[in-house]
Amino acid sequence: MPAKLKTIIIVLVAIFITFAVVRDPERSAAVVHSIWDLLVNTVDGFGRFFTTLVG
Repeated sequence: MPAKLKTIIIVLVAIFITFAVVRDPERSAAVVHSIWDLLVNTVDGFGRFFTTLVG
């Protein structure tokens, strides 16, 4: 992907995120909280899986 296109996409995503937070901060917080929960549960699942493999 050309560097200029990548820069344009990053700027557009940043503008969209800023717009979403300003427009509805409670919903934005809920989305971030959901993503955080997904990441925590994924890491916890990997941890339990490897713990089970070891012993």
